[in-house]
Order: sequence, then C-alpha cells, then structure tokens
Amino acid sequence: MSNNRITSLFGIKYPIISGGMVWCSGWRLAAAVSNEGGLGLIGAGSLHPDNLRYHIQQCKAATDKPFGVNVPLMYPEIESIMKIIIEEGVKIVFTSAGNPKAWTKELQSHGIKVAHVISSSKFAIKCQEAGVDAIVAEGFEAGGHNGREETTTMVLIPQVRKVCDLPLLAAGGIGTGSGMLAAMALGADGVQIGSRFAITEESSASEEFKKACIALKEGDTVLSLKKVSPTRLIKNEFYNQVQAAEDKGATTEELREILGRGRAKKGIFEGDLVEGELEIGQISSLIDDIPSVAKVVDSIISEYNNQLDAISTKGKF
Repeated sequence: MSNNRITSLFGIKYPIISGGMVWCSGWRLAAAVSNEGGLGLIGAGSLHPDNLRYHIQQCKAATDKPFGVNVPLMYPEIESIMKIIIEEGVKIVFTSAGNPKAWTKELQSHGIKVAHVISSSKFAIKCQEAGVDAIVAEGFEAGGHNGREETTTMVLIPQVRKVCDLPLLAAGGIGTGSGMLAAMALGADGVQIGSRFAITEESSASEEFKKACIALKEGDTVLSLKKVSPTRLIKNEFYNQVQAAEDKGATTEELREILGRGRAKKGIFEGDLVEGELEIGQISSLIDDIPSVAKVVDSIISEYNNQLDAISTKGKF
C-alpha cells in the first residue's frame, strides 16, 4: 500500500486508526495498533486526568511510533485533559462530541495535528472552517456515541467528500479489508476502526464483554438513547429499561436518571452483561474471534490487497 494523505499526515505505515473507545482504548491497545503500522488512540472519555497521564506515559514507553488521544469535547474536565496532552508532548488529537473550533487552534499552536469526528456533511464544512487537519466521518453503523441523522457510512462518505477536500477517514461498520477498500472507493483516504479493535487481546474491555460481542447476530444492536446522546447498544436488560421508557415518551431527564453514572464502565470494563451499558458497532455480528492486534492488522491489509487485485481482474464495463 503506497503512501496517501493519511499516512503522510500522521507518519504511519497504514491508513488505519483505532477508535478512541471508552473502556476499550487503553495504552496497550493504542501501542499495539501503532506498533503494527496504524495509529493507536487512547480514549480519554473514560479516564480521569491523572489516569490519562499514566496511559500516555505507558504508551510512550511501549511504542516509538506515532499515537494519539481521542477527546470527547463534552468531557467535564476538558481543560485538565488538554493541559496534560500538551505537557506530555502528544502530537495527534482526535476530538469528538463538540465544536471543532473550541480547541483546534490551541492544539495546533503546540504542533499537534487535529482530526474531528462528525456524522454529517454539515459538520464536515464546520470542520473545514475550523481548520482541522483531518475529518472522521462516522456512519450510523458505529458503536458508542453516534449521530442523530442515522446516515449510513456508504451514504455519508461521498456526501462529505462532495463538500470537503480535507483528508478523510471513514468510520462505522468497517472491520475488514473489504470494508476498508469499499470506504476508500467512496472517497475516504483511510479508516477508523472501533469494534474490531475493541474485540482483541489488547483491548482493555472485560473478557465477558468481548465474549458477548462475538456471540452477536444481525439485529442484536440498536441505536438508542437518542434524547441523551445516540449510542448503539447490545440488547440486554438495561437496553430493555431504556426502550420501555422511550416507548412511554420519557423525557431527557428521565432517561438520564435511568442511565445514571458509570453504566458503560459497569458493562464494558466490569463485565456486567445484564445492567451494564454495552456499546458496540453493527460489524460485531461479523466478528467471531478475539485475536491479537497484529493478526487483525495483517488480516485487514491482506484482504484489502487481495480484494483490490480481484476487482482489477474483472476489468472495465
């Protein structure tokens, strides 16, 4: 695979980024992805500031390759998080869940490359106006927090490419080499992959969560909590409570009360498959193993190249 705008921008071998997922994306996963030629991201969304500093320092010790930090801009301790990122010399930050103008210039003034996650072409334009270095366009298929528009990745990528010429990463429903090739055919320069990396040996998610994910079938995840923050969930008892409340017309405040605090930690990190908030993408129904990151990256690149060759042999119409 030759160099492209994403590999050149971030100084990596492959245009593959691991998503910054709560309770999955600790330093071990980030370092493993970076060591295999991609770009690993530490997910700041589930880390207190001092704990984030620890993960950054551990990641620096575990890899000499580029890595970054994903920061949800709705994070309550955002000032402390950004201060630590700058102090620790992190060179790449992916922001999400907020206004890209909020921190882009400040981070760039410290030599940090900034990418922002969006779910619509409207926000892609705002990213370009804010001066970000790259965009992640995340479709409806993704796990975790998502857009209310429910636009699929296959529809979103060409729409974003039509209005924006920045380096573009596709996310949502991508976990294979074929998926990566399809995204790039639609106009992406690379991919951000979450669920496939969440279900690996190096992911910090609990074994109970990983095993539950590889047992999922089509339709076992649903985009929920749209009044609070759209999140794709595995159907379990907690999801049933949310669905029942939403069916009765629950207010945002009532849904927040059901959600409570630490619900995602309980499900993903602690392995409570009944009462926990279990976030994962639709691609999980295609995943049936828990391999190392090295095997995942090798499989993606091999399949990408094989499928590219197979398509080229079919000829033009």
